[in-house]
Amino acid sequence: MVDDQRSNTFTVNYSGFDQHGVDPAAFQTIFNQKDFRPVINYSIPTQVNISFTLSAILEVDEQLQLLTLFLWLKLIWNNPFISWDPEECGAISKLTVTTESLWLPDIFIMESMDVDQTLEGLSAYVTNDGHVVYNKPMRVTSICSLDIFYFPFDQQNCTLTFSSFLYTVKNMLLGLEKEVWEIVDTSRDIIRTQGEWELLGINKATPKLSVGSSLFDQIMFYVAIRRRPSLYVINLLVPSSFLIAIDTLSFYLPAESGHRAPFKITLLLGYNVFLLMTNKLLPANGTPSSVRVYFALCLSLMAVSLLETIFITYLLHLATTQPPPMPQWLHPLLLYWASPRKCCPTALWKENVGPGLMPTHLPGPKEPGQLVGKELGPREAELNGASGLTSTQLADLWVQFSHMMDTFLFHLYLLFLASSIITVIVLWNT
Repeated sequence: MVDDQRSNTFTVNYSGFDQHGVDPAAFQTIFNQKDFRPVINYSIPTQVNISFTLSAILEVDEQLQLLTLFLWLKLIWNNPFISWDPEECGAISKLTVTTESLWLPDIFIMESMDVDQTLEGLSAYVTNDGHVVYNKPMRVTSICSLDIFYFPFDQQNCTLTFSSFLYTVKNMLLGLEKEVWEIVDTSRDIIRTQGEWELLGINKATPKLSVGSSLFDQIMFYVAIRRRPSLYVINLLVPSSFLIAIDTLSFYLPAESGHRAPFKITLLLGYNVFLLMTNKLLPANGTPSSVRVYFALCLSLMAVSLLETIFITYLLHLATTQPPPMPQWLHPLLLYWASPRKCCPTALWKENVGPGLMPTHLPGPKEPGQLVGKELGPREAELNGASGLTSTQLADLWVQFSHMMDTFLFHLYLLFLASSIITVIVLWNT
């Protein structure tokens, strides 16, 4: 090494190495200066160019709000004390030097929650014009604000901010070694994990960081990743949709048979077991995800359908054991639901038919007409009070009312189920 401070010329003595080997004494002067920033004039900042390759998305912890990545970080800077002529040194234009012998920039990731566990004994490339190329593998666990409301169709945007811990903009400037689109293409080509997450893209920003009176240079990379939803669709959404569809079809079981309520109870218990088994697949976070809302909605609908079945079963039991008097306002309503196309006015029905009219759903198409003007016996009137209907007629009316309520509540159930599912699908698509 020849050190001429008066002419500011620094060159490596090429007689110290050739294609057969390198004499460490040729670099000894440079190695002795590794504790100092390699510049000729300390008023000139050192330019450090950064790039990285994302080779794996290892873990996304929704509960702790952490993202774990594996990067190959690349740093390039210039050491003005290193230069040689390749033609005079056996056409050697690049050498490898251990990092323990070189000055290294203190570049770190501000969001990182782990201590940099860089392997010992790494080397850096040193070119004949003084450029130092340093590549090192990094397992980065960084803080990331994760929004899991749209799980399992969610996308996350995490930030990796590269900056210096000691050197301000007066001493160190940061730049890009290659364009961002090249970083994205290279990362997509070599990424190893084909599991839950995939890389969407990377953007950058170059704001300055002000800490008191000091100003630090930094480069922010915005890493966008997307969850692959196929695992959760197959294991969560499809079984849940099948169970809610079976619960909907169970309304077609005759309410009089008494099998609908036990079937719905068994289905409700099975859905709870399904939720317990799949709970490990759901992300744990303080904010509920849309899939949890969807499961809670399905569970609520099953419970409501069971309550509806209990209500209809109670009405049918009441109609067959001791039917209460039928309210007068319920008569025209039953007639309208039983024969909506006839559009018979209520006043005309009351005037010409009388209180003893049977509902149109009862056996015999001519039975209602046969009851016009028929007087009830004293014993029948006494059985049904002021309504003027026999117990059989009253029971049939209550059975018809139970069927009407069953149909109405079933349609209401379908309307609420369809609107809820459409709302959840629209949220996932947005």
